[in-house]
Amino acid sequence: MKKVIILGSGPNRIGQGVEFDYACVHCVWALIEEGYQAIMVNCNPETVSTDYDTSDKLFFEPIVLEDVLNIIEKEKPDGVVVQFGGQTPLKLAKPLEKFGVPIIGTSPESIDIAEDRERFRDLIIKLGLKQPESGIAKSKEEAIKIANEIGYPVLVRPSYVLGGRAMRLVYDETELLQYIEEAVFVSEDKPLLIDRFLADSIELDVDCVCDGEDALVGAVMEHIEEAGIHSGDSATCIPHYSLPDEIVLKVKEQTKKLAKALNTIGLINVQYAVKDNQIYVIEANPRASRTVPFVSKAIGYPLAKIASKVMIGKKLREIVPEVFNIEEKHPASDFLPKSFKRYAVKEVVFPFNRFPEVDPILGPEMKSTGEVMGIDEDFGLAYYKAQAGTGALLPDSGNVFISVADKDKPQIVEIAKKLINLGFVIYATKGTHIFLKQNDIESNLVNKLSEERPNIVDRIRNGEIVMIINTPSGKRERSDAYYIRRAAVSNKVPYFTTIRGANAAVIAIESFKEKGLSVKALQEM
Repeated sequence: MKKVIILGSGPNRIGQGVEFDYACVHCVWALIEEGYQAIMVNCNPETVSTDYDTSDKLFFEPIVLEDVLNIIEKEKPDGVVVQFGGQTPLKLAKPLEKFGVPIIGTSPESIDIAEDRERFRDLIIKLGLKQPESGIAKSKEEAIKIANEIGYPVLVRPSYVLGGRAMRLVYDETELLQYIEEAVFVSEDKPLLIDRFLADSIELDVDCVCDGEDALVGAVMEHIEEAGIHSGDSATCIPHYSLPDEIVLKVKEQTKKLAKALNTIGLINVQYAVKDNQIYVIEANPRASRTVPFVSKAIGYPLAKIASKVMIGKKLREIVPEVFNIEEKHPASDFLPKSFKRYAVKEVVFPFNRFPEVDPILGPEMKSTGEVMGIDEDFGLAYYKAQAGTGALLPDSGNVFISVADKDKPQIVEIAKKLINLGFVIYATKGTHIFLKQNDIESNLVNKLSEERPNIVDRIRNGEIVMIINTPSGKRERSDAYYIRRAAVSNKVPYFTTIRGANAAVIAIESFKEKGLSVKALQEM
């Protein structure tokens, strides 16, 4: 009997989701189905992959090179799977290969092309695709020079990061220098990646499975929050809800091109940003991503299981022959027919109520610890259900507090008008209040925290505010906005820190007031 070792994601922590455990378990099941002995290596007692009856054999050991090599020496497997445990086992692909260990699926060489910024950029140019301008700095001086050439704001991060750890959006040179001193040590071995930040762009996530010949897109997911928020922290929708089909079809084509160029055998996740109808590739991860469970449940096909069978040599045409016979495919998924009329919205769960000092603002570093899903034929209701799943029930009447950064003021006009039409009363701090007044929108002036009481935080604590729309101005100091967001978390008031998130909430409230909720069992779908 052939043996395969599957490497898990190691201990769970904020920034590394339990979603990888789902992929590992599906891989185990697929291998057992195909007559293999599945050996699981993981070290987290809270996971299904470490249950005594999941795999044929379990090693409860750390996911580090020395321990993994000891297990390989003892078991002498026919191959090792590194694709399903996230970044932790992926980092071991090259070192394991050096010791002559056979890696199943996408080769360590292809993984390295996707992970190495310079090699990946060369591939993007060769394929004729677009990427945001970027640079790699190996010293402080080089970092300043690159950031000035690209133009602020820039996205900075150390290479090979997990869950966007130590990733930050930097607005000027002072912040860049502060970041380098605080967060990272820049050197030849530890370069700093600097990318142009595409402000106000729409981010897309794509999960695709490839067998070397055919590639099938599981789903193109549209992020509800703007680009710049970690994909693990952003609410996501299948299919797209605001982008035109043509863009989504182009994204599918580009994903398949990338999957084949990287000689992907198994899963690949590609992230894109769309700005002014231009498509930019942000990054490609030749592994299972944290969205695989969500996509699999939304489309009704277990992607991790399908990918596992591909990795041991089976072809997609023999695993899912019916998918190749779909006449008119859905723009967002090769697995679905064009007639598919349902929205699945993934929303994330945050641990902010457990950390009373943490600012509940979203950014490039991942902070979520779980996720929920809402499904409906109407996008608004799917989003409403997803919000309810996280415990944030959207209101149908009451006072809404609005305070937005100057750059967001033009976009808040439509949202404010809709809220008034839905019967809400608007409260705003001075700047936003004046702006709304200039646009003939009625709002009540409310005091800032630094002004006399009762101020906005008092009103939140007194239960007078039912929803908050508060976008950050870009600076990181503890401002009024920090205390407003903290009060929202403590008092369980739904709050939105992006314009796209606020817009989705208004669409959801509108749908709920018009249609009400209906509940269906997953089996009916």
